Amino acid sequence: MLAAVLVVVGIVGIALPILPGLVLVVAGVGVWAVGRADFVAWTVLGIVVAIVLVGSVVKYLVPGRRLRDSGVPGRTIAAGAVLGVVGFFVIPVVGLFIGFVLGIYLAELARLGGHEAAWPSTRRALAAVGWSIVIEMATGLLAAAVWVGALLLT
Repeated sequence: MLAAVLVVVGIVGIALPILPGLVLVVAGVGVWAVGRADFVAWTVLGIVVAIVLVGSVVKYLVPGRRLRDSGVPGRTIAAGAVLGVVGFFVIPVVGLFIGFVLGIYLAELARLGGHEAAWPSTRRALAAVGWSIVIEMATGLLAAAVWVGALLLT
């Protein structure tokens, strides 16, 4: 029961970034694996950990690459990251995303000198944040599906 609660709370934590969603999904599967303590459980846990590791890497690579490919400079992305971290602590739940987008906008506003020029970069940053959430959710759902599949098959 605890394993299922952790997995569900982890999935919810991805949609509402209050909690470390993927970590909770892995923790839930880990609780199940420790309780079961057999080959199937350890194999499923290994697969889930691999899925989460790959998904976590992709979650940062794809949006960052899309931003760089669209012409947003690295220092602008860094400004977004810094304000994202600040926002995380200032505004619970959504501060990371608001801070990141605000950082992109302010850096591009300073670099390009006007709203009309800075707004396209900000829109691309919003799209990157969206892709990040989609990738993380897909990762969490795939990991949970592997676990549920193991539950149903055993």
